[in-house]
Amino acid sequence: MWEYQIGGYQVLSKWLKYRKKRKLSLADIKHYCKVITALKKTIEIQDEINKLYPDVEKNIVEFKESTTQGSLDEYNH
Repeated sequence: MWEYQIGGYQVLSKWLKYRKKRKLSLADIKHYCKVITALKKTIEIQDEINKLYPDVEKNIVEFKESTTQGSLDEYNH
């Protein structure tokens, strides 16, 4: 979880570095715990999506460009 990144930043590391020069309050510590819990749940949801995605990908509708009409025509393969 420590390595988890959003926008190229390690979330937990960034949160702590921003507060590096000060003593954390109890509210800060509770908030950090909530961030950890949110990241844990996010990772669990992403894992579920990753398991389901191959089935979703099988049903993707593809489009081909029509040379006569200049528009996109839908087709499944």
